[in-house]
Amino acid sequence: MALTEKSCIDFVSVLSTKAPVPGGGGASALVGAVGTALGNMVGSLTVGKKKYKDVEEDILALQKKADALQKDLLDLVEKDAEVFEPLSKAYGLPKNTEEEKAHKAEVMEKCLVSACGVPIQIMEKCCEALDLMKEFADKGSKLALSDAGVGAVMCGAALQGASLNVFINTASMKDRAVAEATEKKANEMLEKYVPFAAEIFQSVKDRL
Repeated sequence: MALTEKSCIDFVSVLSTKAPVPGGGGASALVGAVGTALGNMVGSLTVGKKKYKDVEEDILALQKKADALQKDLLDLVEKDAEVFEPLSKAYGLPKNTEEEKAHKAEVMEKCLVSACGVPIQIMEKCCEALDLMKEFADKGSKLALSDAGVGAVMCGAALQGASLNVFINTASMKDRAVAEATEKKANEMLEKYVPFAAEIFQSVKDRL
């Protein structure tokens, strides 16, 4: 059964075990999807209301983007598991001979690059989601304003969570040029969007 097809109880239960997947990356993607859905809910509570007729087209466009992001983030829960499992197995490869050491190093490097790629994608999707959260908070129904704020907090947390799954893997990479380029990309997103998520939260809090 796919991870995203499990019940909430089953997902949390397996997450708490020593099973290699799901882990922090998949959990971050799921949190991002839930946060995005909260913003989308704000849109659903806004569309059709006379008071918000002037922004209805904008809200509908935001919802279309949110629908796609929710799906992408849920897909990334599965993809994170797909790329991490080979890495967890690579750690157990033998290294008794020089040949085995070389083989393990080669396999590890490939797995580490793949394991970095998915959390980077999760981060990118969370950044896109935060852009939507800002608009949902600014244009959506005031009755659901707090939900937009919660969505922003969750997407911001998912962004930061996914970044740690990038950094733990780049730290083990031998190709430092690739590692540093990946870290730079992750840090640029953190520098821009962590404060942005905090701003959305504060703006929502101030208006409650």
